[in-house]
Amino acid sequence: MFTFCPLQGALSESTASQSLLELDGGVKVLIDVGWDESFDVEKLRELEKQIPTLSLILLTHATVPHLAAYAHCCKHFPLFTRIPVYATRPVIDLGRTLTQDLYASTPLAATTIPSTSLAEVSYSYSQGSSTDHAFLLQAPTTEEIARYFSLIQPLKYSQPHQPLPSPFSPPLNGLTITAYNSGHTLGGTIWHIQHGLESIVYAVDWNQGRENVFSGAAWVGGGHGAGGTEVIEQLRKPTALVCSSRTPETSLPRARRDEQLLESIKLCIARGGTVLIPVDSSARVLELAYLLEHAWRAEVAKDNDVFRSTKLYLAGRTVSSTMRNARSMLEWMDENIVREFEGVADGSRRVNGGGDGAKGRDAGPFDFKYLRLLERKAQIERVLRQAADDTEPKGRVILASDSSLEWGFSKEVLKAIASDARNLVVLTEKPSLGADSRSLGRTLWEWWKERRDGVATEQTSSGDTFEQVYSGGRELQVTSASREALEGNDLGIYQQWLATQRQLQATLQSGGATALEASADAVDDASSESSIESEESDTQQQGKALNVSTTLGQASRKKVVLKDEDLGITILLKKKGVYDFDVRGKKGRERMFPIAIRRKRNDEYGELIRPEDFLRAEEREDAEGQDTNQFGNNQEDNLGKKRKWDDVAAANKNPSGGPNKRPQLTRNLSHSGDVDVATLANGPGGDELDDLEDEPELVLGPSKLVLSIETITVRLRIAFVDFSGIHDKRSLTMLIPLIQPRKLVLVAGSKDETLALAADCKKLLSAHLGSAAGGEHAVDVMTPGEGITVNASVDTNAWVVRLADSLVKRLKWQNVRGLGIVTVTGLLLPGGGFVVTEGDDGAANNNKRQKLEDIAASSSAVTLHGTATSAATVPTLDMLPTNLASAVRSAAQPLHVGDLRLADLRRAMLNAGHKAEFRGEGLLLIDDSVAVRKSSTGRIELESVGWPVDAASNGVSNGPGAAAGGTFYAVKRKIYEGLAVVGGA
Repeated sequence: MFTFCPLQGALSESTASQSLLELDGGVKVLIDVGWDESFDVEKLRELEKQIPTLSLILLTHATVPHLAAYAHCCKHFPLFTRIPVYATRPVIDLGRTLTQDLYASTPLAATTIPSTSLAEVSYSYSQGSSTDHAFLLQAPTTEEIARYFSLIQPLKYSQPHQPLPSPFSPPLNGLTITAYNSGHTLGGTIWHIQHGLESIVYAVDWNQGRENVFSGAAWVGGGHGAGGTEVIEQLRKPTALVCSSRTPETSLPRARRDEQLLESIKLCIARGGTVLIPVDSSARVLELAYLLEHAWRAEVAKDNDVFRSTKLYLAGRTVSSTMRNARSMLEWMDENIVREFEGVADGSRRVNGGGDGAKGRDAGPFDFKYLRLLERKAQIERVLRQAADDTEPKGRVILASDSSLEWGFSKEVLKAIASDARNLVVLTEKPSLGADSRSLGRTLWEWWKERRDGVATEQTSSGDTFEQVYSGGRELQVTSASREALEGNDLGIYQQWLATQRQLQATLQSGGATALEASADAVDDASSESSIESEESDTQQQGKALNVSTTLGQASRKKVVLKDEDLGITILLKKKGVYDFDVRGKKGRERMFPIAIRRKRNDEYGELIRPEDFLRAEEREDAEGQDTNQFGNNQEDNLGKKRKWDDVAAANKNPSGGPNKRPQLTRNLSHSGDVDVATLANGPGGDELDDLEDEPELVLGPSKLVLSIETITVRLRIAFVDFSGIHDKRSLTMLIPLIQPRKLVLVAGSKDETLALAADCKKLLSAHLGSAAGGEHAVDVMTPGEGITVNASVDTNAWVVRLADSLVKRLKWQNVRGLGIVTVTGLLLPGGGFVVTEGDDGAANNNKRQKLEDIAASSSAVTLHGTATSAATVPTLDMLPTNLASAVRSAAQPLHVGDLRLADLRRAMLNAGHKAEFRGEGLLLIDDSVAVRKSSTGRIELESVGWPVDAASNGVSNGPGAAAGGTFYAVKRKIYEGLAVVGGA
């Protein structure tokens, strides 16, 4: 049983992604915690209701549509941090810098308190005295964000992992998750979820094509004899494929796409204009930063004066941390990046060793010689002011966060350059369109799509044409968000709401005092099994998994402050002057003093670690650097304290305060005289921008959101070059017939493109399967909307029977790679026994076998695959009568069970004295005469150049000089030895 429900991002123009998968036994998996630039808390209501029932959470990409709401949920939903979260290491690190950038850039990300919640706790608010004010929630601090992301457990690609469930989750029953490369972003993931008979592939926002930085999705592997044209076995023929239907309208090869962008930039900077490229600050920015940096290197090497005089900037509040993380994750990138880094490192060694050092003057892939990193608003203002004051216009190219132009530095740049017709905005992806909001990026994209006010058609050197649309002096409304401190009655209302909220959150936490546990203890709690729960726990509290908002609404309508009886035994901690509590007639936690005892959690590998104790140096220093930038560097507080050994040297070499991830490389390269350390770290440095600091934030306590609307006149040009890095329709229609899913679920796309793609996929799959498979009804293509649950499970031929005690005692199990296999022949009768499930492929299919452990003479039942069947309706498989046993035994045939690996066969043949080596892809050549291949379906194929001439050569001679026939039979015998022979009776 498998149901799927998209919480966000289905049949919608919004790019936010949240999906809920429910498997057998009540196991619920949440994939992605996305948001959009509106930051509307109402879009998280459905997710909040599901939190008490979630088993685990998976993250796919380090982008706003996939994890922007993660820190908000950790901060404001009490049970959320107790749910295990899994992602790849790049998604964790880049997601942390993205979230820190988001909350540092706009107060809107903190979100506002719903007016209904304030009205329920305050009579004056409900009367309308403050209903026009939007009270802000407390935003997570930099340290809290780092701690939340340290709770995420990292995984590697192609690493099967059996996750631990949340404390309030049912047993996972062997659930296995595996991450595969999806392209599109660094560490982007295609998730494969295996649970019983269900094999689910979740692939949203993937890209099959290779890019400058990112390698393509891992759909197609080398394959055994397939020549790289078959989908890898782990992702082929899933019971359900969840795929995104959002595809770019215009898809170009990588070289032509890069050329269009560079030609657009070249035309603008040649006339002294400024180019703004809005881009996200964590994932896709790596592709654009790498492309522009290397384009500048190539053009400057050609003595191009236009590029030499043009300044190149990358603006974002955490871009230094993002690029530092990128330098440490080269192994996750395309192999060309790795080769480039190895070439630079090799050149550095030759410089130190006295060689020619030709390559020693080159910088690494993400060591910037021309790209200047800007992390403060004052630096942006200085750059824009210089552009306006220059008597002789000079070109500038600014990559700024974010792509929606709503919360990052890109909005400030747009307001400054909008009135000049020489300037250009290059949109790199189709912006999101929420249900009730239209971002600035979406408005400009619609202007470009309309092409109403004139079009300038340009041509690249290769003959491709691209368009730049004139905005024509249109007016654009820009909304700015700011904080304002709460005062007077507003402050009293907020404090009253906050006190009630804290009481309710403390009450929801089991044991009362455990609400004060550190967030690192949530990992320990998440690893606890349901079996360690005390049998004496209060049964009245079981099953009441309520979220905070629901409890708040119910409690505040009746009473503002919780009564003593609601606090229970925790009144000894919560209320002063109370030293006694009546425990007569109480049970469970109400009978003992509420002391929070931190229990050590163990798994099969030993005691679980505390992730925050193992933070990397850059993670700790990121938090320290953010505090320094926000509150200023108070030298008085440092008096009398020890300094780090390299504080002075680090301050001189790296003014931004970030640690140098590759000091050896930059130090070696600086000897060439062409590049210095500051240049390699953050681009051209040592100018007046380094000394600029933002004004400190004055509003640090309770505050409210104040929105101001400004109207600007837009005269600049608008261009669109698709750098979204998402699969096109051609790749999708080519791969889906190769994947051969039993069910196809399309999400993450607008209604029109989703329905159109669904119709095309039905035709493709029916044509591929043929009329024998049932025509267009052979594969179900589902297009659920937001909040709509669909049944995506596949009907399988499985039956549940009970094994009689007499039959169980006679079973002889064979162990094949950790699985117990036995054939059973019996007579169906009503009765009791053990429960076993028969798969649709009979005893030969070892993937659908479950080993029955601890078999004893007992009438209790064991349920497999999460199937719940009453004892009255389940038949019993008993021993065959004597008169039927002989007839059945003669008709039954033995079976060969197992999966032979060519590497194991090679090792066995070498031990037997034969010559064995791999040739090509998936071909094992033995004694230069016998070739062994393994097809995609697991079938072993043997080819030989000769046959035995007499019976003596039938496997007798096993040496290297054996005849071809002898080698053939020897290989055949080794293959059968690697399989288990299960008797026919």
